[in-house]
Amino acid sequence: QVQLVESGGGSVQPGGSLRLSCAASGINLNYESVAWFRQAPGKGRAGVLCINAAGGSEYYAGSVQGRFTVSRDSGKNTVYLQMNNLQPEDTAVYYCATGTPMPYYCSGTAGQFDYWGQGTQVAVSS
Repeated sequence: QVQLVESGGGSVQPGGSLRLSCAASGINLNYESVAWFRQAPGKGRAGVLCINAAGGSEYYAGSVQGRFTVSRDSGKNTVYLQMNNLQPEDTAVYYCATGTPMPYYCSGTAGQFDYWGQGTQVAVSS
């Protein structure tokens, strides 16, 4: 049984930082493409950033380039989303997802992922 558990969300002021974690069981993330999505209040779920099985990454939200990075800890079977210089528009529930048919390719399309975490809330306000 595959399980993804996100953690690390919280409330920060503009300009602050958070690191989200996506810990997996039942699947080896080292051989998977893992994407981060977010869903802001009243909006649909949108791709943010992805890391593929080869370690390459792709951005799907232009506003986060230069501020967000994705990384993988092979030993902990965990993928991280480092978020710096957070802004109010980053407020959302953040989800990690994995389980695509082509793990060496990234995707920002939610329908291509079989497994999802429960989400973690990020709130940015002054």
